[in-house]
Amino acid sequence: MEAYIFQADIYCEDCMKDIPHPEDQSSYDSDEYPKGPFSDGGGESDGPQHCGNHANCVNAMTLSDGTKIGVWLENPLTTAGVEYVRQEIKNHRRKKNEVVELWAKWYAEELG
Repeated sequence: MEAYIFQADIYCEDCMKDIPHPEDQSSYDSDEYPKGPFSDGGGESDGPQHCGNHANCVNAMTLSDGTKIGVWLENPLTTAGVEYVRQEIKNHRRKKNEVVELWAKWYAEELG
């Protein structure tokens, strides 16, 4: 999924349509203009990336309890990110966490 970096967060492409000047790359400062698009969800990260608009994301995902979260940006994980997801899965074995279960599914190949 394409993602944009703007004001210290990462947003999905559809949410960027509401931010002015998404095509302007004249500034190197992502506080002034969004950077992107990045086809890898904003790049390799130490954890799963979701749209920075959170529950207000145009493509928000609705969990079974009605909670909304920003759409997953399909970013690859660093080695530390893989370990983080593994640890979260381990931490939530007894008390289910739907988001962690989604991460386990989405990163199944990277988790091995």
